[in-house]
Amino acid sequence: MVLGKLHHTFVPLWIELAADKTGPRYHLPVHDLSAFVLAGGKSSRMGMDKAFLQLNGETLLDRALQVAATITENVRIVGDQHKFGAFHYAVIPDVYRDRGPLGGIHAALCTTNSNLNLVLALDMPLVSGEFLVFLVNQARQSGATITVPNAGGGLQPLCAVYRKQFAEIAEQSLQAGKNRIDPLFSRVTCRAIAEHELTQAGFSVEIFRNVNTPEDLETTQRLAFGRNVNR
Repeated sequence: MVLGKLHHTFVPLWIELAADKTGPRYHLPVHDLSAFVLAGGKSSRMGMDKAFLQLNGETLLDRALQVAATITENVRIVGDQHKFGAFHYAVIPDVYRDRGPLGGIHAALCTTNSNLNLVLALDMPLVSGEFLVFLVNQARQSGATITVPNAGGGLQPLCAVYRKQFAEIAEQSLQAGKNRIDPLFSRVTCRAIAEHELTQAGFSVEIFRNVNTPEDLETTQRLAFGRNVNR
């Protein structure tokens, strides 16, 4: 069972050079695909901003951006423009501030020009490019408004693909003061990828492990690299 390779170079894996070597050609069509890394969490249980935590010499934000870039060149950060302005990516601020992940998803979908939009939380560092290719392919094949893994104890809305039209549903919920994501899934077509489908495809549910505490960080380090975290 594949845990998922973590990539340390900013080179998309699913690219091959054209015969004349003039430029890259993605194995996945990318004209209608964007990726958004959610970086706006408060990190209260960690005690410091998770975006800048080090895992094997890289920050969690860098790792998330790198893995997102393996499937599309259209990668953006959803978060504070002042905090993340030094990164070489566009930064999208929340329209509805302090409303949790739904606010981040809404902000992403309000700014995207793509039909398919990967949303990835920065605190899932075991998610691999291989898995994201699988996820996007499932989204294309299903045609669903949301394609989301249902594994590791429940739905994983922060590692999912959303079609642009979900922005309207998110807007209605936020205007009503409701911040939860899962209840909205019943209002749209949803492709929930069952845990057994993921394991059959060679992916471990451990890839959805969140890093919320220092203990989580140490466990993730052991899973990924077999040794303790160097802080």
